[in-house]
Amino acid sequence: MSRLTGVAPSILSADFARLAAQVEEVMAAGARLIHCDVMDGHFVPPITFGPIVVGALREALPDSAVLDVHLMIERPERHVEEFVKAGADHVTFHVEATPHIDLTLNLIREAGASAGVAINPGTAVGALAVKPDMALCMTVNPGWGGQPFIRGSLDRIRKLADRHEVVEVDGGVDTKTAGPCSEAGATTFVAGSAIFKTADPAQAYSDILAAVGG
Repeated sequence: MSRLTGVAPSILSADFARLAAQVEEVMAAGARLIHCDVMDGHFVPPITFGPIVVGALREALPDSAVLDVHLMIERPERHVEEFVKAGADHVTFHVEATPHIDLTLNLIREAGASAGVAINPGTAVGALAVKPDMALCMTVNPGWGGQPFIRGSLDRIRKLADRHEVVEVDGGVDTKTAGPCSEAGATTFVAGSAIFKTADPAQAYSDILAAVGG
């Protein structure tokens, strides 16, 4: 199994006052892929965090943690090396965010990380014409956690799964939507509020994992 597959808890919905402790809690339940949503206030309206937080997580977590950094930022080619240097194991950027898709893929890989490309709900699947290590299908419009899953995403997941070995879904993923995403061909499931906004994040992680047959 690829290190990029499985349920990936998203720290966007975590309690940042006790971020490392919350991540360690879901890791104790079996999580290894930790999703980090980086937003710049331009590509999407919110602003979250940058390489400093990624670096702090890398120092606080065991080597078994795979940091899956999702860049929702304009011109990601200007910043990918900094995120890899901070500790990102995998970096995904958006096809809508740069005209330099091949360049950005190469920069990520040359820096030592695996590379992913994401598409928004309004972007045609055919726009992802390159071969990343992971194809990310946004199943909500990017920018805010807690949005409902867009049902029309399932057909898009199927089309991506026909072309790519590792397909990540991000947005509205919970125990009800994760199973249909898996059946459509998704291999990686980002869940934020469905995990960290519950009373027991470790159990919530396990419940979503069970929903995809893990």
